[in-house]
Parts: sequence; C-alpha cells; structure tokens
Amino acid sequence: MMKDTFAAVESAMSVPRWRSLLFVPVHVPRFVEAAHERGADGVILDLEDSVPQDRKGEARKRLPESVAKLARRGASVLVRVNRGLRALAVDLDAAVMAGVDALVLPKTDSAEWVLEIANAVSELERERNLPLGRIRFLAQIETPAALQRLAAIASAHPRMVAMALGPEDFSAAVGGSPEFDLLLTPNLSVLFAARAAGLLPLGFIGSIGEFSDTHKLRETAAQARRLGFVGALAIHPTQVAIFNEAFSPSDQEVEWARHVLAAEKEAAAQGRGAFALEGKMVDAPVVQRAREIIAMGTKAELGV
Repeated sequence: MMKDTFAAVESAMSVPRWRSLLFVPVHVPRFVEAAHERGADGVILDLEDSVPQDRKGEARKRLPESVAKLARRGASVLVRVNRGLRALAVDLDAAVMAGVDALVLPKTDSAEWVLEIANAVSELERERNLPLGRIRFLAQIETPAALQRLAAIASAHPRMVAMALGPEDFSAAVGGSPEFDLLLTPNLSVLFAARAAGLLPLGFIGSIGEFSDTHKLRETAAQARRLGFVGALAIHPTQVAIFNEAFSPSDQEVEWARHVLAAEKEAAAQGRGAFALEGKMVDAPVVQRAREIIAMGTKAELGV
C-alpha cells in the first residue's frame, strides 16, 4: 500500500529543473536573506560542512524561518543534513517541514542508508500531517565504495530525484586532487547511474571550489552539459549565472529542436519513423534530444 502511495505522489510531481543549486550556510542570516537574489533554481540550506560544529544547533533553530522566506520566492528549497547518525536524527527532526522540497544526503554509500533515511522521513511526515513522499532526495557520492553501488543507490527509493559527485570529498577519500583526470570516471559513473534510474545527473568535471576563473568555469560547465549533465551545485553566487546559462539551450538549439519536432510530426503523418532534415538523418533518439531541448528552454519537465 505504501509503495502505491509513493508511486501516486511521484507521478503527480514534476521533475525539477535544477540548473543551479546554491549552498547557503543557515547560521549566516545575511547569506540566507540574499539567497533569493542570486537567480539559482534552488537553494541548499546547509547544516553540514559550511556550519561549524558549535553553530549547528543555531543553524537548526534558524531553519523554519529560512525555509519560509525562501519558499515564498519560488526557488526550490533543499536542506543538506549531516552524515553522522546522531546529528542526522536531529537534522531530520528540524528539516522535515512544509516548504522543504528535498534533502541533500552527503556521503551516500549504500541503498540501505537511503532507505533508513526515507523511513525516518516518512514517519515524520505522517506525524506532522505532511504529504507522504513529497520531500525528495539528492544523493551526494563522495567515497570510492559508493561507486560500486551506484545503481542500487539510484533506485533505492522513490524519493530519489538526483545524484551528484562531491568532487572535493571524493578526491580526498582517494588521496588525490580534484582534477580532470581523477574526476572524469566517477562523474561519468554517476551520470550513467542517474540516467538509468531516471534521476537528474548534476555536476561537472572539476573542483567545486574554483569560482574566480569564470572563463574556465564556463568551459567546464559547457563541457558538462555536452556530456549529459543537467545542472550543478554552486558554493558561490558567481557560479550561479554561469551554470544557468551553460545548462540552458541556446536560441539556435531551440530553433533546431522546433524544426526537428515539426518535421517529425509531418513524417509521422506520412507513416515514416525516420527522415532527412538539413542533410542529416533524424530518428527517435534525435527527436528525443529535441524534446529535451524544448523542455529545458521552457522550464517544463525534463522528461517530456
């Protein structure tokens, strides 16, 4: 019965469009106040790494006010919880509330861990008369052990909606530096697992901490979109506009997609599944890519 309920909630909810998700430390009011002005598709109210240990209690107390402020602005509201069991329990008690769209789960390393959190969130939703299953999960992959379990993690629970590699933590876990050679394979692994499970693949091949070299960041973000990523996590406002542009289709792409869909409609009326357009053959995969471009350009669901 519970699976049926989750399935109904999931089918009724749209796939979010998260070109940019901006981390904001909850315990710094001025950052929270300005978060809605940055243009991010979602704001991650952080209880984890950006909050010192002795300020975490204060951050949790500030959550209700912070969530309420951001929820009124139209962007998605996410909360990143802590990994440790004791801290996680307190975080969930503070974070499961109306207005929260998703939880960011750091250092996710197994499907069983996702299920444990999902069960706890379900209990809190029922106790608080919140819609069962509305709060989704974005799993951060930050350990080499998690790479062996990506498929299971991605399909662990209907709450799962997105996955992203944590480049800094992952690099530290393997004793390396967050550079292209090290991060390419794990990022692609996350991308493939997310796509296979129908989740949003978020990320780019590089360090999340590099934001001052905007030219390099634009190139990195553009490359990520070409690979198949749909958005990225940001730790600085400078990154937001760059990600929004990089993960949005250009006017030329939208025009091409419209031509493809118009030609596909005409071809279908003639009983043809494949057709030539501008000197190239077009079939189902190309039509699907055109549909995704149109969807991304109109802020509709990605799964059109």
